[in-house]
Amino acid sequence: MIPQECNPEPMLQYWLTFVRIIRWPNLLFIFLTQLLFEYCVILPALRGTGITPQLGVIDFSMITCTYLLLAAAGYIINDYFDLSIDVINKPDKVFIGNGISKKGALSLYVGMNLMAIALAVVTGIRQHSPALIVCVALSALLLFCYSAIFKKRFLIGNLLVAVITASAIPILILAEPAFEQMLSNQSIPIFKFIVNATLAYTCFAVVISFARELIKDLEDVKGDIMYGGRTIPIVLGTKVAHTIASVSLLGVIGMLFVILPELWMNDKPVSIILIVYSVLLIISPLLWIIYKVFSSDSPEDYHRLSTYIKGVMLTGILSMPLIQYLFA
Repeated sequence: MIPQECNPEPMLQYWLTFVRIIRWPNLLFIFLTQLLFEYCVILPALRGTGITPQLGVIDFSMITCTYLLLAAAGYIINDYFDLSIDVINKPDKVFIGNGISKKGALSLYVGMNLMAIALAVVTGIRQHSPALIVCVALSALLLFCYSAIFKKRFLIGNLLVAVITASAIPILILAEPAFEQMLSNQSIPIFKFIVNATLAYTCFAVVISFARELIKDLEDVKGDIMYGGRTIPIVLGTKVAHTIASVSLLGVIGMLFVILPELWMNDKPVSIILIVYSVLLIISPLLWIIYKVFSSDSPEDYHRLSTYIKGVMLTGILSMPLIQYLFA
């Protein structure tokens, strides 16, 4: 018989819970977003105009690890503060107390944030980018405030998490020393392109993340009401929340309709591919999701909608590899 202290089952349970509590699929989204934006948008654009990128593989990896640690810590502290509510809303997704103790969760949260800030400081010093250090420290603070104070408040929680989620894209520009060369000569076409690409993908991330957070609020209404939540569906009602979510998703479509004519004017064959890709894999699914929003009325319906929106977020991210061929 295996002694209790040598029994591997508690340790296995711990690591299985750890993998679930940090939401590894969402971390994969962050990694994929930064990887593709760096290597399919920023680097090809810079090299296409003869500017040598200065953010190397090591520093990029450190920035990515920083954001993964911040996000993982954010999920842990969110579960810590939402423990009572999740017992009602998501009893099958209560991780703290089922493999990881509350004290253990706090230790993980503090440790991950300290590691993230340390990596940001080292990278910021190496790249002479104090903005990177400030952004990471501010994101860590705001994620804590979101979980502890703002998550169940009217509107501000949705906006806060949407902006923090989207910040993974512009941080790569702030950390790239070569960007300063373009700032000194804003007339070069590539400067305008990189700024527009950063704004486009960042705005896409902000708006679609906001819509998804609102859908998740609709899914969690029951528990939020019991614990005094003041989310949009509780304050304004389900129908108004449906309308706001739909208008947000229409906003994403509107942004694409602004971009598509620019692509049409481009003589590169990849422009047509990008247009077709956007219509089939982003615009059409969003229109279908908007239709489904108004016929949804149960937590299961809203959970499916949240998953569908995440799918569109993925197709948006996967459009980045096509961007590099605009410079071929």
